[in-house]
Amino acid sequence: MSWKFDNSSPIYMQIMEQIKKMIARGELKPGERVPAVRDMALTAGVNPNTMQKALSELERAGILVSNRTAGRFVADLGENSGNLKSDAGYKLTVNYVNGMRELGFDDKELVDSVRNYVSK
Repeated sequence: MSWKFDNSSPIYMQIMEQIKKMIARGELKPGERVPAVRDMALTAGVNPNTMQKALSELERAGILVSNRTAGRFVADLGENSGNLKSDAGYKLTVNYVNGMRELGFDDKELVDSVRNYVSK
């Protein structure tokens, strides 16, 4: 796992988003064991309490499940597994559209910009 953080939001939220992306891309599969909190904190370069908070929030959201004796696992989201990918894509789209509108692009120019980029 490669971890990158910025100052845009709390670290634990960025950890949550990165884990969701790993699941959406299939890097973490349903039923797969998630590394221990201390191991993940060490590789991410964060405080174990920060990692614990992120993983606990993912449990509350039903994305991870905990087994007292065996650790945490990626939940089997069934048909909802595609929602992680859709949600991440939607957030990226919102950021892009808002950024383009701040620059003064109208909807047609925005769509043309995307079309031109994709057709290259």
